[in-house]
Amino acid sequence: MWAGRAQAYASSFAGVCAHPVPRLLDAARVGAGVRVLDVGTGTGTVAEAACARGAGVTGVDAEADMVEWAARAVPSAATHLAVLPQLPFSEGLFDAVTANFVLDHVGRPRAAITELRRVVRPGGRIAVTLWAVPEAAGQTLLGRAVRDAAVRDAGLPVPSRSAGPAAEDDFPRTETGLAELLTSAGLRDVACEPVRWEHRVPADAWWAGAVAGLGTVGQIVASRPERTRADIRRHFDLLSTEFAIGGGELALPHAALLAWGRR
Repeated sequence: MWAGRAQAYASSFAGVCAHPVPRLLDAARVGAGVRVLDVGTGTGTVAEAACARGAGVTGVDAEADMVEWAARAVPSAATHLAVLPQLPFSEGLFDAVTANFVLDHVGRPRAAITELRRVVRPGGRIAVTLWAVPEAAGQTLLGRAVRDAAVRDAGLPVPSRSAGPAAEDDFPRTETGLAELLTSAGLRDVACEPVRWEHRVPADAWWAGAVAGLGTVGQIVASRPERTRADIRRHFDLLSTEFAIGGGELALPHAALLAWGRR
């Protein structure tokens, strides 16, 4: 769902994912001279912020278009194509590892955390973010629009987590659940806290991310014929009035979890 969509992501959903980055880097204790691995670097938001702190940054992503974008956006970082749960680095190579909303997109989150632990040095820190469940109201806007349109279109699929990890690999998207995931991988001094914010974005930009096929909801929207997309957009506009702040902008409440620990 992300293949070839780096530009669409950079101009839409990258902004909302950037909000926790300062706290993520603080949790990983990223500063000058720290060797950082940013996993799932996407368009390089975390990598750029870490470089600005004077860290030595390596970024990896599973999508080639994202790697190319990040390499252009953050030339001071080393960027590589790599897919969890197998990273092409030796054990203990990094002082810190960050993963911003990466666990939402891996099929084996327990194996992924174990691999992050492998590549960080003893005493080094890992910090991750994850979308919380239940979702905040702003996160559900696009999904609600699809569900409302599906009332009249029985053939329209509705968003769900049914395609997530298998039961033995999954975990509760709660503070306790995420903390236990890190602890089960052998991390120490694990902590987890909620992160809440309002993402301010033009309504057209938020809709554009869906039309570009970003995320599960975007895949549904982009795959529909124009008539169905227009109906979903009509419901999107109606629901957006809950979040309108004038000038065509929305203030969308979001909720995430930030967790960290050390090897």
